[in-house]
Parts: sequence; structure tokens; C-alpha cells
Amino acid sequence: METLLDKHWHHISGKEVSQLLGARDGKGLDQFEAEQRLKHFGENVISGKKAKTGLERFLLQFHQPLVYILLAAGLVTAYLGEWVDSVVILAVVLVNAVVGYIQEAKAVKALDSLSASMSTEAVVVRAGDNLRVLASEVVPGDVVLLRSGDKVPADLRVYSSKELRIDESTLTGESVPVDKSEGSLALETVLAERKCMAYAGTLVSFGQGKGIVVATGNKTEIGRISNLIDSADELETPLTRKITRFSHMLLIAILVLATASFVLGLVRNEPINDIFMAAVALAVGAIPEGLPAAVTIILALGVSRMAERKAIIRKLPAVETLGGTTVICSDKTGTLTENQMTVQEVYSGGIEYQLTGTGYGVEGQLSGGDGKLRKIKHCGNVCVQGCFVMTQR
Repeated sequence: METLLDKHWHHISGKEVSQLLGARDGKGLDQFEAEQRLKHFGENVISGKKAKTGLERFLLQFHQPLVYILLAAGLVTAYLGEWVDSVVILAVVLVNAVVGYIQEAKAVKALDSLSASMSTEAVVVRAGDNLRVLASEVVPGDVVLLRSGDKVPADLRVYSSKELRIDESTLTGESVPVDKSEGSLALETVLAERKCMAYAGTLVSFGQGKGIVVATGNKTEIGRISNLIDSADELETPLTRKITRFSHMLLIAILVLATASFVLGLVRNEPINDIFMAAVALAVGAIPEGLPAAVTIILALGVSRMAERKAIIRKLPAVETLGGTTVICSDKTGTLTENQMTVQEVYSGGIEYQLTGTGYGVEGQLSGGDGKLRKIKHCGNVCVQGCFVMTQR
């Protein structure tokens, strides 16, 4: 099975795909086989790199050259008995770390909530029966039924199509829905032109169809993109590079001045204890204790202003890169979307109703007519036909 899943499915006929994956000519897997494959392949979810724990995120707030200098200064002043200076320096460092940690924790929570809202359901054929299951329970070999408004749960080889069109803008950037057909294609056909394939995360905009799951989770095309993003190196922002360069220059200058003062004291035959105390006092006095706090506060204010505009900033220094951006690259539609259609208004029986809710969320409120609010809960599918006013997010 593992070797089968690496085949070029667009180059194989739908009937052969069904035989290879045990779909039994469209009747689908039996429940036992589906459960075994779920245990073997795991859930149909994209698993990114292991998330950092709260303690790790907090400790990483201290991983800055300037903070290292401040910590060293705080420890040295404590050793010399200058407790007030030591407490002030260490307090500045701690406040800087707490502010950075709180902001990052908020961003992580917001991103987790966004990921949870993307969960959907799918209609699969198992042992000849149509079943509605969570998209996470879909396995290779499952026969999936597609209709208008459905989100494709995994990578599928389409083997039946009735005017099926799929919006693949999230994957290819193509703003126009793509017509799908069941015929096999040449081996060298590029992803954007594989009309017999439907990919995870895309949206069925019109028609109906059936497809056999050929890849799930990280094996899907969108999963591979996620893995590439996770493997990318974390780049420093212009601000962090400048602070790092400034910290190194400051450290060298402090060491040179402290060493020079110590040597000068020795030349003048001053007591060694006095010389050492003077050199340490010079080093501590040259450190800008308020710089990390000032930078953190300024960045936090920037993050707050971005949050008011519904932009999630995970790390404080990232907000500064907006000011240093010279070129912005986007797809040809000029927009970045979640690819979710949302019903906002319904006109029926001469009465107009307003609905709240977001994308594939199953909860919202209905108002109109008598002016009262009513809580509603639906199956999560989004109808794109009829007299609904819809918006693209």
C-alpha cells in the first residue's frame, strides 16, 4: 500500500485506481478495512512540527544577545552587593520576557482556534452505504462524494463527474474554478492542469462527482506545502539583525573599556579590588538597561494596532518587518483567502433574514422578520445555490 500511494494517479484510469486501492468498483471499503487503514496511515490531518511548550517559549524570550549582557550585568552587580542595581536590571529582563511570552501565547491561541475552525465533514461510500464522517477519518481507498459547497477532504482521483468544477485558488492561485473530468492524463501533466484530480482544501463550486482518496494528511499536496514551510529556516528581521550587531559592538566596547581601565589602574599601582570594582562599574554603567524594555513595548504597541485590524502577529519582531518591506508578492488575484463561502442573507416568502457565523462553523444566529435572534446549528455544508447572498473571506 505504501508503494501504491506514490503512483502518478492522474496517469492511471479510474477503474485501475479503484482496483489498486480496493474501492470495489465504487462500493467503497468495508468498515473493518477502513478502521485498519486509519490505524496504519493515521488521521487525515496535517501535522506540523512539534509545537513548543509554554516553558520553552518563555525561555526563548531570553535568547537575545542584549539580554545575555543584561543577565551578566545583573549577576555581577549582585555578586558585588549592589542589590538595588541588580534587582532593577533583572526586573527589566523579566518584564521583557513576560510581555513577549504573553503576546506570543495570544497569537498561538488564535492560530490554534483558526486551525480548529477549518475542520469539516465528508460523505464517503463504505460497503455500498453513504456515510457522513469527519474529514480526519477519511483513509486512502475511500470513495468520496462531492457536491456544490463541499470542501475536498483529501487528494482524490476523480472517476465520475457531472459538470464538476472546483475552486483551486488556495493551491494554485487560479481564480477561475477548474472543470473536472474522469479521463486519465499524460504523465508529465503539471499539477494545475490535472483535471482528473481533486486536492485537499479546495472547494467544490458547482456540480457533483465521485473520487477515490489517494493521499491523506501530510501526503497530500497541501500537506507537502505545509512541510516545506515547517522546514524553512527562520530568518532574522532587520530590527533583530541591527540589535544583534549593536549588542556585539557594545559588548566589544565594554570589554575593551573595562580592560583598559583595569590595566591603567595596574599601571598606577592602585589596589586590585578597587580596580576591579571600577572596571565592573564601568561595564554595568555602559549597558542600556532600558533598551530591551523600550523595544518590547514599542513592538507590543505595533502588534496591538495590527490586532485591531484583525492581523495575527505571532512574534513581536515580525511586526517590524512590515516597515522594512519593499516588495510584496501575492497571487494573481491580489488576495489571500480562506476559501470559505458564508451565507449572510436569506430572502424567503417576502422576508429578508440575516445570518451570522463564519465559513464552515456550525453555529450562528438568525435574525429578521419579527426582529428576534434565534440560535441556529446546521450540518456545516454551505449551499451555493438559491437566493443566498454570499461573501468570500
